[in-house]
Amino acid sequence: MVKYTRSNCIFFVLPRVEIGVGLTAVGVLFMLMGVFMLFDAGLLAIGNILFLAGIPLTIGVQRTLTFFAQKNKIRGTICFLGGIFLVFCKWAVIGIAIELFGILNLFGDFFPLIFSFLRQLPIIGSLLNHPGLTNTFDRFTGPALPV
Repeated sequence: MVKYTRSNCIFFVLPRVEIGVGLTAVGVLFMLMGVFMLFDAGLLAIGNILFLAGIPLTIGVQRTLTFFAQKNKIRGTICFLGGIFLVFCKWAVIGIAIELFGILNLFGDFFPLIFSFLRQLPIIGSLLNHPGLTNTFDRFTGPALPV
């Protein structure tokens, strides 16, 4: 049995990062379920906690603090955290609306990269490359990958 380490593996992911990605994904799933269950405050609160716990595990505490404290993202950070606070206070609809505004302000720069990645996937890519949707997604992604 081979034990994979950084020295003998091309792509090595730390267990902390794996747990962080899992927590973030489950947090997003719980938030979606909370919205589908007509803004169930309990599911939304659990989703927010898992999402907030997953981000520092994925990218590190220092990078998380640096990301959320950037001068151009402070409005998004305040709206995102304020929306989470409102969800915890059982004002789920208003909280999610404010939180969504904050998410768009915080993570809006990543959407072109996400759309470009999704267009390269086998099944989803063929749907997103449909002629009717291509013009819509081209506005978000631009002509080429940002990398």
